[in-house]
Amino acid sequence: MLVDAFGREVTDIRISVTKRCNFGCIYCHDEGLGPILAPRMPHDDEMSVAEIDRIVRVAREFGVTSVKYTGGEPLVRLDMEDVIDRTVRHIPDVSMTTNGSMLAGRAEALRNAGLKRVNVSIDSLDPKVFQEIRQGDLRPVLRGIQEALRVGLKPVKLNMVVFKHTLPHIPAMIEYIGHGDGLKLQLIQFMPELVGQQDWMVDIDSLKKWLEARADKVLVREMHHRRIYLFNGAEVEVVDPVYNAEFCMNCHRIRVTHAGELKGCLNRNDDLLPTRGLDDEGVRDAFRRVVANRVPFYGAYVKEYPRRDPSHAVSLEFPAA
Repeated sequence: MLVDAFGREVTDIRISVTKRCNFGCIYCHDEGLGPILAPRMPHDDEMSVAEIDRIVRVAREFGVTSVKYTGGEPLVRLDMEDVIDRTVRHIPDVSMTTNGSMLAGRAEALRNAGLKRVNVSIDSLDPKVFQEIRQGDLRPVLRGIQEALRVGLKPVKLNMVVFKHTLPHIPAMIEYIGHGDGLKLQLIQFMPELVGQQDWMVDIDSLKKWLEARADKVLVREMHHRRIYLFNGAEVEVVDPVYNAEFCMNCHRIRVTHAGELKGCLNRNDDLLPTRGLDDEGVRDAFRRVVANRVPFYGAYVKEYPRRDPSHAVSLEFPAA
């Protein structure tokens, strides 16, 4: 198993399979590589199935136990079922993050290929607001969520980015997950250091205070020490990495870009290590080096974004539904 200089074991890997996307989300940061100006444009440098397979095989050799596929939008690739089928031969625990727009027609085949569960990005249940934020249609996304539940891709985690545009829609989303067996909600802090727009930020600590005051129960997840808020049995989790050293110190993940570069942290791009053109031992060495280059807290490299002080959190109030 790979362990970095700060004692963090690397147990899971997140692999971007494409930069392409059929949506155009206004906050997109392309897995930390920067804003996408033309997300629908083709990108010829994405990895082949064989290249992905080799990276997964080497990751297994180092004791990695979990793989998550991302994009862009993974399902713009017509070979994702093949990617997953080959992945589970090495590492059975395979999940995927998707915008959900193409999920309904492929959920069953993905499940049959070995996919265990999905995260679906959805920022509002209001079709107009959804269109404004994601430049896409909400209806197929909702169909995809229901089909994923039907075929057993559970839990289906809904990823909702928390910023000024989405904040008023959080209570409705919490209500929505309470009516779907197998739905969970992840409230993901907006990261201005990746795309700018600092004025879009909201006080995530105030949101956590609001959740804690209303939840039936609060748990702490081992991964990243994230808090989980239970509402009538439905789980709401806050993912808040911005200026959060504890989050980083509980991170056990490395990443792979669509072009096959290893990446030690979502928020850094000065540690990219290519794997193309290397033999197997070269890929193994790249794994060792990217883990050796991990830092305890990415915030040391990001100077211009608001510092946090949870003691200054105030209670949020949402308008009645």
